[in-house]
Amino acid sequence: MIKRHKALEMKEGDGVNVKRLMPIAGFRNYDPFVLWDDFTITPGNGFPDHPHRGFEAITYLYNGSIKHTDNLGNSSTVTGGGAQRFTAGEGIVHSEMPHEESPTRGIQLWINLPGHLKQVEPEYQQVDDGEFPVHEIDSARIKVLVGGDSPLKIKTAIRYLDIELPADGSHVETIPTGMRGFVYVADGDVAINKQPYRSGESAFFDGEDEVVISVAKTARVMLAYGSPHGEPIIQHGPYVD
Repeated sequence: MIKRHKALEMKEGDGVNVKRLMPIAGFRNYDPFVLWDDFTITPGNGFPDHPHRGFEAITYLYNGSIKHTDNLGNSSTVTGGGAQRFTAGEGIVHSEMPHEESPTRGIQLWINLPGHLKQVEPEYQQVDDGEFPVHEIDSARIKVLVGGDSPLKIKTAIRYLDIELPADGSHVETIPTGMRGFVYVADGDVAINKQPYRSGESAFFDGEDEVVISVAKTARVMLAYGSPHGEPIIQHGPYVD
């Protein structure tokens, strides 16, 4: 089963342009995934101090940089190709603000925590660009953000990939039994299981043995899939209970 969804453009934080895939009206989440934002931060805007609890978040940057601070005492700068992960658990307060004059673009993904981990102590992790493993498979350049040999670790079993495809390139991803997820088209036009998709569109899948991605011209997609918790996802703004 594959369903098409399109990201909606909106403002978030303090004037940040966002293409939001979920949660939006009519499509709240996709267990275990809670939120997906393709964001562009321009100087003078950003995400000032705000609270979270009950989930984990990965902020991955295509380009630019952001300064992260939180109430755990962490203060660091994430640059293009790098990522930060926080486990909100029982509660965290953090900020993400641009660190240079040019726009910063990236993806923020929220993953639900299972009920028995909702109250874990909060954590923070930063992984820089050169620390992520990169593989050349089926003519595609695949950067492993979560899963396999990636150093970025979260508490839910998922696989999260940044896939760059050359002209006439393709990639076939085998999906383990019981996992579900989606392909998000970040740039370009692609075919997903022979169906056409454009930038900002996504293919959500469940019960598929494999996902086949192919292109005529260069494109970039993000692929995320994981094991659902099978628990209700109750989101109240920055909190997931």
